[in-house]
Amino acid sequence: MDAVQQIGAVPKILDLAARITGMGFVAIARVTSDQWVCCAVRDSIAFGLEPGGELRVETTICNEIRQHGNTVVIDDVQTDGAFRDHPTPAIYGFRSYISAPIILIDGSVWGTLCAIDPTPRQLRKPEILTTFQLLAELIAAQLELNQRLERSQTDLHASQADLVDERKTAELREQFIGVLGHDLRNPLAAVDAGMRILLKNLDTGRAPEIALGVQNAVHRMAGIVENVMDFARGRLGGGLTIKRDAKQPLTPVLEQIIAEFRTAWPNVRINSSIRIVEPIDCDRGKMGQLFSNLLGNAVAYGDQGRPIQVAAKTLDGTFDLTVSNEGPPISEKALANLFKPYTRGDRPSQQGLGLGLYIASQIAQAHGGKLSAASTPSETTFSFEMPV
Repeated sequence: MDAVQQIGAVPKILDLAARITGMGFVAIARVTSDQWVCCAVRDSIAFGLEPGGELRVETTICNEIRQHGNTVVIDDVQTDGAFRDHPTPAIYGFRSYISAPIILIDGSVWGTLCAIDPTPRQLRKPEILTTFQLLAELIAAQLELNQRLERSQTDLHASQADLVDERKTAELREQFIGVLGHDLRNPLAAVDAGMRILLKNLDTGRAPEIALGVQNAVHRMAGIVENVMDFARGRLGGGLTIKRDAKQPLTPVLEQIIAEFRTAWPNVRINSSIRIVEPIDCDRGKMGQLFSNLLGNAVAYGDQGRPIQVAAKTLDGTFDLTVSNEGPPISEKALANLFKPYTRGDRPSQQGLGLGLYIASQIAQAHGGKLSAASTPSETTFSFEMPV
């Protein structure tokens, strides 16, 4: 339990796991042949288990996972052929369940990241399953890392360079989790808003249009999960790697993101002017991340009673993208640190992880472009420029 509590990102992991699955109870459990121990928990359904609490290991599905080492997913116990008659759901009163093994480098199963809920959930989606398993892998990696750090600190012959490298790796893993939480927030909001609108328009002609918008947001979440691993590898290697492609147009990517924001924040007016006439040799997925983070920043910090202006164009071999919002200006001191991780301009209390602009700047740099910001008492503008 102490080993898990030493991982600073655990609350973020549990929060993200709950948000992507919709499950009310999420826990990190240490599972052995004779014990199931709760090491950390997020409980919004009053299940009643606290850190340090135990379940009889033989009554848990986690015990089976410890033996076979595979993820178990149950959308609804009552319709699941494999688990309909399993005793565990009846013992603990859940309908939906997901649990991924936490596997150490030697191949042993340390425990599980598991979640339950008394209502059925749609969990068998690639973006949910991949993200949930990724979080379990991150916990395993951090447990291994912390053990190595402890051994290094007690070894009088451990070099200072090794310790610095370990700390940098630990910081990267924290940023890794932050990237997931930050980039998934906008399409998740679009899905949530789209579903609420869809439920109100089931009997109207708008239902297929709204459903398509929700589907697009889900597809973008899946893309974020896939490329966040590439982002982490890029940081370890000294830079973000990208996959350029000039054959596919960029305009639909920008338009889809604008549509997502209009769905998620219907009270915010977004005026757009997109005039892209030349092919752009870029990574469309990561360009979508850059634009989404700039637009999300404008929504978060701008005057929501005034419109946001978006402009994208190609001219003389250059691609220009600007996002402008009205509202309080950014101070010179804040501008100097704006593209560093975990900074939030002049408003540290603002919700979010402070990673959006940092991620955008890394994507800009990887494309050989430049991302800059200018702020006056009347308007703040972020500008991105790169050769097509």
